[in-house]
Amino acid sequence: MNIIITGASRGIGKAIAARFIKAGCNAALCSRQETAIDAAAQELRSLHPDARVLSLAADLSIPEAVRDFARKAMEFLGTVDVLVNNAGVFVPGSIHEEAEGVLENTLAVNLMSAYHLTRALIAPMKDQGRGYIFNMCSTASLRAYPNGGSYSISKFALLGFSKNLREELKPAGIRVSAICPGPTWTDSWKGFEAPPDRMMQPEDVAEVVWNACQLSPQTVLEDIVLRPQGGDIA
Repeated sequence: MNIIITGASRGIGKAIAARFIKAGCNAALCSRQETAIDAAAQELRSLHPDARVLSLAADLSIPEAVRDFARKAMEFLGTVDVLVNNAGVFVPGSIHEEAEGVLENTLAVNLMSAYHLTRALIAPMKDQGRGYIFNMCSTASLRAYPNGGSYSISKFALLGFSKNLREELKPAGIRVSAICPGPTWTDSWKGFEAPPDRMMQPEDVAEVVWNACQLSPQTVLEDIVLRPQGGDIA
């Protein structure tokens, strides 16, 4: 199985990469910082020495960089079975107080990178008559909350993109899942006062993605919501 993952240098993206590579899957990974993605890939290669792992630095807020990553990933893998659109940025703040340009940049990373990368990879998926696309949404895609600002707007939009994409790709045999995790213990929470033992682990999200891929081709987990057992963290 071949998988492409964005935002794979840490957190949920890295956990998903680890789960698939450990099972012997080949992977093409990217994140914004070259040193971070190269270090993550070096660590991940040790999980299954026979798996082929490509790591690339890419600023996915730039459409040309997205398409360049898609081209290089396909050259490396040959085919793609699973795409995980996980790249994301989070800037807390209210809509009327956040800095100028926050919405545009947040949409570029959280929504448009998924849009452009998916468009670049749909054709080969259609040619092989199969594929699975996971869009990393959020519980912020489902419910507005204080200081959610542009982040919540982008995640609502990503969920809408996922639903439309699913309808379009049903006839092609390509499955689409929107993953909506609640608070998950990753670097994104650094600096916030939140108890780690109240949060989900990124490995749990990764396991859900892996298990979804093990279902028969005629079954799809459409919208997957995961929350901490103790509920959302206010």
